[in-house]
Amino acid sequence: MRQRKLFAAEPMYSSLTMSNSESSHIWRRAAATNFKRSRRCGVRAMRWLISLLALGWAGAGLAQTANEVKPVQLTPSVWYVQGLTALGSPANQNFISNAGFIVTGQGVVVIDALGSPALAQQLVAAIRKVTPQPITHVIVTHYHADHVYGLQVFKALGARILAHGSARSYLNSDTARLRLQASRQELAPWIDANTALVEADEWLVTEREFRIGEMQIQIKHVGPAHTPEDLVVYLPQQKLLFAGDLVFRARIPFVGQADSRRWIAALDDLLALDTRLIVPGHGPVSESAREDLQLTRDYLRYLRSAMGQAAKNMDPFEEAYAATDWSRFEALPLFRLANRMNAYNTYLLLEQEN
Repeated sequence: MRQRKLFAAEPMYSSLTMSNSESSHIWRRAAATNFKRSRRCGVRAMRWLISLLALGWAGAGLAQTANEVKPVQLTPSVWYVQGLTALGSPANQNFISNAGFIVTGQGVVVIDALGSPALAQQLVAAIRKVTPQPITHVIVTHYHADHVYGLQVFKALGARILAHGSARSYLNSDTARLRLQASRQELAPWIDANTALVEADEWLVTEREFRIGEMQIQIKHVGPAHTPEDLVVYLPQQKLLFAGDLVFRARIPFVGQADSRRWIAALDDLLALDTRLIVPGHGPVSESAREDLQLTRDYLRYLRSAMGQAAKNMDPFEEAYAATDWSRFEALPLFRLANRMNAYNTYLLLEQEN
């Protein structure tokens, strides 16, 4: 059998302070050298990758700074806050994801906890300006850092945290520990020694529907997709969907180690819902729910199509990536920083599937 040339693990982000050619050459050389040395040990490989990603964040040079966590009202009882289209940094306090809250006559339900305790404190203060009702629940759509590093603030207030049980293995993994360790360095002082990963009070194993006050809330497990534990929150009375990171708007999706085949299937299921508004995990709220679900789905399909044949033929990744027409998606923010890693991870996934 013909031996495929293995392309070294691609760093997600390259420095914007260098020229494209300088950045590409330096990062590829570092990736090739370090990954070959560490690929036989998963923990060592993860440590190297996190360090490399951290360097990429530090060098990305994005000028955006932290905005005020300012709620936008979507319905008489639902608000959301929109994170920046940027990479997490000390300058923006890791405010790169969305969160929301539902005000009922019997308390406030929060969806996701933002990317640092300081941001969560701002969110609590913003909720207090809207209602005196206590914060009773926090629903975690998934346990990525930019959505959960604020959880300890809500836990201290006595809120009950709900998440899917598939996240427990991640919380006890070297990946989570090393990610937090790197964040304490790269996102200081907003992530520090006092920042902790917080487990859910209730680990869901099936879908959950409940009523708080006058509000009917449906929690649907749609993973494994973006992550194994993906949850979405659907409000049928308002026809409003909190989609977590199954939907990205105004930026390229982050695929990471996602199961893109099941992610696509989950999006097909969400298309069957009667939805008027979608709050994505990243980007502005969508009033064109169907179109935005389809855009994320089409991007994932294109990744699988473009990388699938190359993986099947054992073609080198570099050649396959260079030969792919990315014109439909390259205008999206963060395309240059994330698309190559998305394509490479999809290439590896399809190798396994084949």
